[in-house]
Amino acid sequence: MAEGAYERWDGGGALGYLVLAGIVEAQVADPPERGRLIVAAHTFPTGMLGYWVRKLAEGGLVAALTATSPARLGHPEGGPKLAGTNPLAIAIPSSDGNPIVADVSMGAVTYGGVLTGAAEPEELVPFGGEQAHKGFALALGLQLLVDSLTGADGYGAVLFVARPEGDPVPALRELAAGVRLPGDK
Repeated sequence: MAEGAYERWDGGGALGYLVLAGIVEAQVADPPERGRLIVAAHTFPTGMLGYWVRKLAEGGLVAALTATSPARLGHPEGGPKLAGTNPLAIAIPSSDGNPIVADVSMGAVTYGGVLTGAAEPEELVPFGGEQAHKGFALALGLQLLVDSLTGADGYGAVLFVARPEGDPVPALRELAAGVRLPGDK
C-alpha cells in the first residue's frame, strides 16, 4: 500500500532479509521526491541493518532504519524482558562515495553474539553500563515506534528515506583528520 510519502509492506511472515531487499531495491529504483516512510509488518529477522542503509546511501538517499525482535532486554533494575535489541541504523550519502553508516544494537551484546558463543546470555542487557537506562529507553522507544506503526501483531521494521539537501560528510571527514568514522571500510 502506498499513499504519497508513506508505504506499507506486509512481509506475510517472510524473512526480513528478503522483505528489506525488496524495499531497498524499490526505494533506489523509485526514490522519493523529498522523503518517504516505509513500514514493513510481519517480517523477521532483519539482520544487520547497516547493510540495508548503506545500499540506500550508495543510491544517494539518507536513510534511518529500525526493526524489532523478540523481547530480550529488561529494565536495568530487573523485571521482565520488555524490548528487543532493536537496532537503529542511519546512513548519510557522500559525494566522496564513502557514506557514513552507523548501526547500533540497543543491547550491550547482540543476540547473534549469544547464538555464536561470542557472548553469554546474561550479557544480553541494555547498552550503557552505569547509564544502561538510556539504552533501555532507546530500545523501548524503538519497540513502541515499530509496534505502533506495524500494528504490534508481530515483528517489523520502519524505514525513513529522503533525498539529501546537503553533503556534510566531506567537511566531517576533514574535521576528523583521519579518525575512522562509522561505516568506514
